[in-house]
Amino acid sequence: SSGINAEYGDRFNVHPSGKIIRLSGDGCPWKQHLYDLEEETGTEGSILYVLAKSADSWRVITVGVKGEGFTNRLPLPEKWCGVRDEALSELTGIPQCVFVHASGFIGGNRTMEGALQMASKSLEIHGKV
Repeated sequence: SSGINAEYGDRFNVHPSGKIIRLSGDGCPWKQHLYDLEEETGTEGSILYVLAKSADSWRVITVGVKGEGFTNRLPLPEKWCGVRDEALSELTGIPQCVFVHASGFIGGNRTMEGALQMASKSLEIHGKV
């Protein structure tokens, strides 16, 4: 969990809102560590998106509401849900989009910068910045 401590500390360098963290490494289980860190620092609910590398792309993962199963703190925008590839890039204005899941809990982009733009734009659309 030392990795997520550093990544949590670095969150304002990833995005000025401090609401997005970027995981380095293999995407080891992070949810419980994140909830614990937020509790320890009195910042419960502050992280809305996690950026994590997958085999050939970067994922934008919504953070779930603790203890609520499939409820997310902030799903990706509804109009993006179920859209893929070029159509998604056109819709979002962000190059190299791969997908957003139909339920809006996860999305993907071929680059880290693109994934960050997706998370950032989602915050803007939802009025969270």
